[in-house]
Amino acid sequence: MAVTIEDLYRSYGVLADAKDDLSQHKDAYQVILDGVKGGPKEKRLAAQFIPKFFSSFPELADSAINAQLDLCEDEDVSIRRQAIKELPRFATGENILRVADILTQLLQTDDTAEFNQVTGSLIAIFKMDAKGTLGGLFSQILQGEDIVRERAIKFLSTKLKTLTEEVMTKEVEDYVFAETKKVLEDVTGEEFVLLMRVVSNLRVLQTVNGRQQLVELVVEQAFLEQVLNTADPDLVDRLLQCTRQALPLFSKNVHSTRFITYFCEHVLPNLSALTSPVPELDIQLELLAEMSPYCGDMDKLEPNLSMLFTKLVEFMPLPPDEAENGENSAMEEPKLQFSYVECLLFGFHQLGKKLPDFLIEKVDAESLKDFKIRLQYFARGLQVYIRQLRVALQGKTGDALKTDENKMKVVALKITNNINVLIKDLFHNPPSFKSSVTLSWKPVQKSEAAAPKRPSGEELGPGGSTKKQISPLPRRDARQIYNPPSGKYSATIGNFTNEQRGGFRGRGRGFRGNRSRGRPY
Repeated sequence: MAVTIEDLYRSYGVLADAKDDLSQHKDAYQVILDGVKGGPKEKRLAAQFIPKFFSSFPELADSAINAQLDLCEDEDVSIRRQAIKELPRFATGENILRVADILTQLLQTDDTAEFNQVTGSLIAIFKMDAKGTLGGLFSQILQGEDIVRERAIKFLSTKLKTLTEEVMTKEVEDYVFAETKKVLEDVTGEEFVLLMRVVSNLRVLQTVNGRQQLVELVVEQAFLEQVLNTADPDLVDRLLQCTRQALPLFSKNVHSTRFITYFCEHVLPNLSALTSPVPELDIQLELLAEMSPYCGDMDKLEPNLSMLFTKLVEFMPLPPDEAENGENSAMEEPKLQFSYVECLLFGFHQLGKKLPDFLIEKVDAESLKDFKIRLQYFARGLQVYIRQLRVALQGKTGDALKTDENKMKVVALKITNNINVLIKDLFHNPPSFKSSVTLSWKPVQKSEAAAPKRPSGEELGPGGSTKKQISPLPRRDARQIYNPPSGKYSATIGNFTNEQRGGFRGRGRGFRGNRSRGRPY
């Protein structure tokens, strides 16, 4: 016989009046449990009554939790939300892990209100037992269905940083770090980025030693001990992903030496052969440039500088041959790759500080003479473009600087100014490495008045105004490649073309294979 509303209220009254003698009224609690088999009204009442007396009947604990789970799977979303709202009341003692596991699986819902209720319940049990809750979450991340794994990782990446130190104790954070390392053994590119965000926000890792541990974590993922297979786009993308995650961690005390050495040994020699979802070379070159100020003592400093020097020469053309009548040949005008040269020259300048006699003692006289001819030709072209850009931007302020064309000109002026400063250093006798510039895609420093500031929109990180600690890099598609006018020192500065760069994408094959399917709760 089906349980009615009256039966439920009668049983509730019996238990409510029993006070300290609830255990003697097991039959009344069983009636409430049977309420999950009734109609919508009975189910809604059962969802509220079952958890209220749950702790008084330990022998019926499994039956009670299973009854509540039936309601969490009901076809009526309002009943599901009510049942989910009450789930934290079951999270006592050994049940915390099971409840956390259940709530994690319920993250797969597509109903917004229900999803918000699940996350609210997870936060509630976090405050009761953070480590136990994490046990349920990581269990599903490691063994659950793909959709559950994905949403559990996103939950950790967005919610952990909002919890207080009273909840996220050192013991809890150590547990998060240990479990995250297990997950990182088999992840997609997107998962890797999110999990790095999780551990980078841990207070216990906000020290030099902590940052070094994070770098070691990225090094393991980057496969820096292996030769780079330039024909495999997944491996190339993996290296780029890992480098971008490591970049915000580098400092004067946490060095980028291993990454720089790897780029010099495996990326620079194979630039033209790299197969990547992001084909533009300046992505790889920008990463190398941004890492170079944080390079520590380097065993292979001279060969790495030599490789940078070789690549720099490749991108700095010789002047075109003069025709017999003394005029320049119109058929062989070299293309000046300003974006690439800025990156390579900056990296060479940074590493050159560690071996300032490199150009004098390690480069033969003929090669040095050739290099200076290239520098001189490039510098002459720079002066023309800088003047043209300044004229094009003169008098423009506010909204006028926010057009795509003018924003690009501002960046182009920054690039050319940077190259000009660095070239002047190299023309010193002996070459100097003392000047300081800010890379053109980085936020402009107040002290740099030589070039107009970029509009503030250029300085936003990924996601607009949303601040993300793990990815403080500027938007990678915000800076466009500057292609100068064709022809020798063309006066038509406004007629250049540009192209957008793509961002990095997570790629499953590059990070992990197929995972085993999880079990339903």
